Amino acid sequence: MPELTFLKALEEANRLLLTVRLRPVQGDRFQPTGFPSLGAATYQTKDGVKLLVESAQSMANRLEMTCWDDGAQAPVTALQGISHVTVNRRGVFLTDSMLEAHRINSPYLLAGKDRAFFNKLKADLGRLEEGPIDRKKLTEALFRYDVSSLIHGVFLEKIAGRLRVARSLSAFIEAVGVSVAASGGVKNDHVNPSGVTKDGFGNVPFSRDEFVAKQIECYFNLDLAQIRGYSLSEEATEMLILLGLYRIRKLLDGDLRLRTACDLEVDDEVADRVRPAGFALPSLKELEVAVRSAIDRCQGAMEHTTVTFEDELKREKKPKRDEKDIGSGDQNDDESGEESGEESGDDADDASGS
Repeated sequence: MPELTFLKALEEANRLLLTVRLRPVQGDRFQPTGFPSLGAATYQTKDGVKLLVESAQSMANRLEMTCWDDGAQAPVTALQGISHVTVNRRGVFLTDSMLEAHRINSPYLLAGKDRAFFNKLKADLGRLEEGPIDRKKLTEALFRYDVSSLIHGVFLEKIAGRLRVARSLSAFIEAVGVSVAASGGVKNDHVNPSGVTKDGFGNVPFSRDEFVAKQIECYFNLDLAQIRGYSLSEEATEMLILLGLYRIRKLLDGDLRLRTACDLEVDDEVADRVRPAGFALPSLKELEVAVRSAIDRCQGAMEHTTVTFEDELKREKKPKRDEKDIGSGDQNDDESGEESGEESGDDADDASGS
């Protein structure tokens, strides 16, 4: 196995903690994530009022998307060969475990009429519904079919209600010294300004809250002790650590445009804070070479599985909105940052006991 010198600084560490200062690409204002019935999440700390800019659940989605090629509907070139499960419908691509909120526990993989993969996974896991859980058997099965579940967490409640793996990589973005930058506008209807707003016509005034902050910081936590505790081979353990580092570097080097009004970049004028001291996050090019080599060495322990989902896609009936609910307020809705998979963190949060 070729020696990767940048990993030596992590050999005695239980966690890699990385704090990176961010700043808006233009101006000072930015729009944080929002939550139903809550809006922006502000809270009092010993350092004053802080604001949650991006949650751990949403950051998990963003970190995973650094590994996916939308055009090819497959992992990015550097990661081809990692284990994942693709779902087809009527002969064409439908989704993938790397895109699903609950990853390998997705209903498109395990709850459809096609039970082949469900039965295969259950057989590989053995009788884990009762008795002591064989964690090594669980982690080996996840490594074989969906390695991302060992990084972003999973709750296999469709197999057995106690098979959980917490996130080994987590992140969030927080701002300190925040204040509201209130503004507003009007959705204009130049044809019929006085039209019936509940039908989508007419002018609709709205308010808008953005924020300014003294500083914005992104926090990463790669739990090395958890990854080593999977009891996988040395090659598999190294590959998981490299996949975590790859996600962090690619996110920081790539697109931090979280929303239309939240476009951030790394502030190069402020040094990153790292623990353990002495570790430096490698370049993306270095990590691509290292992770490619690691995947090749682990090829025999992973597979790409394809399943079908031909069940009816049922729609939940929703109550009609009242007139007063339409056009009454916030034009932030289309970009409020409500987590597009906020529930994707539920499995990992439960697993970690939080």
